[in-house]
Amino acid sequence: MAIEHVTSSGNVFADLGLSDPEGRLVKSKLAAALQRRIGELGLTQTAASARMGMPQPKLSKILRGRFDGISEAYIADGLRKLGHDVKIRVRPRHEGIGAVRVLETA
Repeated sequence: MAIEHVTSSGNVFADLGLSDPEGRLVKSKLAAALQRRIGELGLTQTAASARMGMPQPKLSKILRGRFDGISEAYIADGLRKLGHDVKIRVRPRHEGIGAVRVLETA
């Protein structure tokens, strides 16, 4: 019996046919980095949200992957307030739609 499978495009949100898959992927990667940083610092959501100047329910929403009404910049600002440098780089123009990537460095 053969098992049917589908090879991922590298973006689960695109594979699921969701709207704005690129934006969702960027936000999810930023949220994962935020979750890791909070864990590394040993902070509770309440302490982390106070440090970031963000309401705790909004932080909880981000960490659960609920991104409606939340921008990439808002999540990146939270990372910045926890001590991360966030770098945005614009590359030369090319044909088609450009890509947005989140690259973490040690």
